Amino acid sequence: MLKTRSSQRARKRRADATHAEAPSKPYPEFPLFAHATGRWAKKIRGRTEYFGPWADPDGALDIYLKQNEALHAGRRPRPTVGLITIKDVVNNFLTAKMTMRDGGELSPRTWAQYKETCDQLVSHLGKGRLVADLGPDDFADLRRKLARRWELVTIGNFIQRVRVIFNHAAASALLQQPVNFGPTFKRPSKKAMRIKRAGQAPNLFTADEIRRVMEAASPQLKAMTLLAINAGLGNADCGRLRVRAIDLDAAWLTYPREKTGVDRRCWLWPETVREIRDVQAKRPTPKADDDADLIFVTRYGQSWHTGTNENPIAYEFGKLLRKLGINGRKRPGFYTLRHTFRTIADEARDQPAADYIMGHESPHMSTHYRERIADDRLRAVAEHIRAWLFKKGDRKRHR
Repeated sequence: MLKTRSSQRARKRRADATHAEAPSKPYPEFPLFAHATGRWAKKIRGRTEYFGPWADPDGALDIYLKQNEALHAGRRPRPTVGLITIKDVVNNFLTAKMTMRDGGELSPRTWAQYKETCDQLVSHLGKGRLVADLGPDDFADLRRKLARRWELVTIGNFIQRVRVIFNHAAASALLQQPVNFGPTFKRPSKKAMRIKRAGQAPNLFTADEIRRVMEAASPQLKAMTLLAINAGLGNADCGRLRVRAIDLDAAWLTYPREKTGVDRRCWLWPETVREIRDVQAKRPTPKADDDADLIFVTRYGQSWHTGTNENPIAYEFGKLLRKLGINGRKRPGFYTLRHTFRTIADEARDQPAADYIMGHESPHMSTHYRERIADDRLRAVAEHIRAWLFKKGDRKRHR
């Protein structure tokens, strides 16, 4: 977690208030009392509620009168505009996203990323920090700390989520005006990303490396590897893949990609079909009813997809890569197979077909008018990758 000066300042203010002499009530009927933390407070339904600093009793009373009815009814009042804290912003945001997650509109993994980002904001800025008090310097300081820990892509994703959180607060009428992030709290430029990537080796596997992986992999991991290079499936795609998505007799995979809802379809190689049949014949019994029709289930009868940052497929694949000594690039992993699929698929020179197989929705206007892509085009892309992966004689070794 990121350490902050703001939390230290807050502790100092509380300490100073504790040692200061509490003021008397402005008049006998004043409904609030001077709490040792330096704020006017009142005990409501067994809980101490706070309304404003000692120096502003009229302001504290105004807040109390606005929140009085909700507090006595046992409801948490809507935060007062102008006194919105970081805690108010993140709680409002996470409540909305939790509703979306529970309704199936947001993936558990995205929810976990949002939650982690909110935790980091609270840690860095302090949960009691007023949003109205935030300025460009606060976000510039946060970005400097991120740059010491993370790569550009991770920084960019974090900054984007932070902006989403505060934009949600503005759209929810919590904020009187948008937050001023300043000129530096933005995603890394495309130029910086290009320069960074130029100094790195391509995120690809060679055909020989993939064949070595398949020869050494367990039956389930081998089938997943084939699906990744045959049809461009990622870790989550394999972990959530269900029986109804594959027609093994016709050798076609057809289903909307769960991450985006975009349709995808791909012809499956004989090698891929054979490995999936073998997995189905030996698959452990799933423990959860919701996992009954999954293609892949762990030896413990659980789904390979956790919906969190824990990724069993990536873990097992990474362990195999280390065993085989395939580590020449920075952190190659299972998702590298999807990168490899796309790179080789593009050599077939049919971008719409490759997009359709991967479940990508092109922003080009032609996508709006294109109603279908013929199966022979999809099969041609899959055949091209198969020819690249299996040299003459190699197909027999994988039968």
